[in-house]
Order: sequence, then structure tokens, then C-alpha cells
Amino acid sequence: MSNKTLISLILVVIVIALIIIGWGASQPSEALPPETLTADSTSSPQAATTTDLTASNSIISQNNNKMSPIITLDTSLGEIQFETYANDAPNTVANFVKLAQAGYYDSLNFHRVIGGFMIQGGDPNCSPELSKTPATGPCGTGGPGYEFADELNPNTASYKAGYQKGVVAMANAGPNTNGSQFFIMLANNPLPNAYTIFGKVIKGQEVVDKIGEVETDSNDRPTTPVIIKKVTVSQ
Repeated sequence: MSNKTLISLILVVIVIALIIIGWGASQPSEALPPETLTADSTSSPQAATTTDLTASNSIISQNNNKMSPIITLDTSLGEIQFETYANDAPNTVANFVKLAQAGYYDSLNFHRVIGGFMIQGGDPNCSPELSKTPATGPCGTGGPGYEFADELNPNTASYKAGYQKGVVAMANAGPNTNGSQFFIMLANNPLPNAYTIFGKVIKGQEVVDKIGEVETDSNDRPTTPVIIKKVTVSQ
């Protein structure tokens, strides 16, 4: 083999290697979903790039304006109000409304707070002394005593918009394990579409942000409980 041929082959190999390396570096790193973040996680998932949030929010509201209840969370740090997406996630909205009207969420707390990512609540195991539902295990594993299926339709506006700041979605322990736990996003995040989105904050995002700044322990539990004093439903 001539020196010229050998040099040409070496150059081809180098070019191919550079292309492969460059392609790998351009792929987005997958953000860890709420139920798989470990207690010793020290960094928040990378925030997604904001596009036209106003336009996408308008589209979602238009698609979910038929009998979509408004939920108000009266918390120890202020009031949070979110609209629900009854068209996109009818079963999830109906379940949340049923539990709220039964007083299920009253006196529960936001048991998991990860700054720059999300706040999570709705587990009766995390405040058994106040909950109307008896504890069934460790904090983070509780629910209403049943599970129901995900509502993850790629054709819905909320699914397409993804996990933007203020989005309200169901926490789960895997596919079709929804119960009562939910989370509210503190920032845009490229989470995989594995968590049913059923609403978005329309008032009190500053309260959500305030909760996101509270001091937490090594398990992401607020050192001073943030209580959901009462949940009300209105049309």
C-alpha cells in the first residue's frame, strides 16, 4: 500500500470519528422523571428551551375549555390556582376532582421539593397525623388505594407542549400507576412523556416558586412542612 493511500485512509477514519463524536454530543440528555430521582441527586435536570409559551398555552386552553374545572390549592404559603385539561385527560381530571371534593387532599403536604424542577404532593403517608386516609407505608409510596391508567395521547395539545413551568401532572411509579400524587413544574423541562398532564397554573405561580425555594433535607423533604390546607373545585 502506498503512503498516499495510507494517508487517505487515515484521513477518512478521522473524519468519520469526528462526525460520530459530534452527533453524540448534540443529543439531549434525558431528564430524570419525578419518581426516579434519588435522594442524593445534587443537580436539577436541564431546562428546556422556551419557544412561544403564550401561543401554546392559548391553544391548550382552547382545546380544553369544555367543562374544565378550576382547582384552588390553599397552602400554608399562599394560594395556587390551576385550570384542568378535561378534554386531554378526562379520567385524570375526574379523579382529582372526586378526591378534592371528598376532602382527600386537605391537610396533606408537599412532601418532595426539588428546586428548579418541581414540587410534589398528594401522599397521605407523608402526614398521617393530619390525613383522612390511613398511612399504608413510607412517605412517597401512598395513594387512594387504587391505580388508574395513563392518559398520554400524542395528538393532544398538552402532550405536544410538554412539561412547561406551571404544568400540573400525575406522579407515578411506572406506566398506569396513577393514584393521587401530583407535581407542579418549577421550570420548563424535557421530561419524557410518561406523566399525564392534566392542568396548568393560572394564578399563584409565585407561590409555587416560593415552595420551590424552601429548605429541604437529604430526601428532598421540606424541613418545615408546606401544607395544602384545603382544595376547592369550581367551574
